[in-house]
Amino acid sequence: HVKLVESGGGVVQAGDSLRLSCSASTRAFTDYIIGWFRQAPGKERVFVAAINWTGRKTYYEDFVKGRFTLSRDNIKNTVYLEMNSLNPDDTATYFCAGEPADSPFPPSTYVTWGQGTQVTVSS
Repeated sequence: HVKLVESGGGVVQAGDSLRLSCSASTRAFTDYIIGWFRQAPGKERVFVAAINWTGRKTYYEDFVKGRFTLSRDNIKNTVYLEMNSLNPDDTATYFCAGEPADSPFPPSTYVTWGQGTQVTVSS
């Protein structure tokens, strides 16, 4: 499966914005739905949002709807998660994951995962 690498995490203040990236080194990236998850300290990993292989279909959990936006550039083999109006509850390690493009959307499982990028939001 394609190898995914996240980047763009950092330390920001409440109300700030960040853009995370999920990139792959091969054109096979276009064969995957990409999902984003996050895991806060001491908590389970939870689903955040997903984007289909064309980028025309997206899905967001209620707790990020209206604040986070997904997009993808299949020429650059990258999916972007634009995060606005961040608050301390958004502090977590963010992971991207891939599932074959012909799977139901949004997927319930993912076959490949990145290593994560840390986002810390201070109050």
